[in-house]
Amino acid sequence: MAWKEENNSLYKKFEFKNFSEAFAFMTRVALEAEKMDHHPLWKNVYNTLEIWLSTHDAGDIVTEKDKKLAAKIDKLS
Repeated sequence: MAWKEENNSLYKKFEFKNFSEAFAFMTRVALEAEKMDHHPLWKNVYNTLEIWLSTHDAGDIVTEKDKKLAAKIDKLS
């Protein structure tokens, strides 16, 4: 599934084998997000992770910063 732009954010849903794999992925994403000082809104339930990206400093809209983080997240998946 590709990132979908909706409600002024980029959205993508990821599914993993289990909670441990989902959490490990979240940890890898967190390290990249921290390097960029750009942090996602996300929701994790068992093996499912949903991520929304928008730039708060720009008024909660999608910016190039969100697109760059989305590309990094895709490389990690």
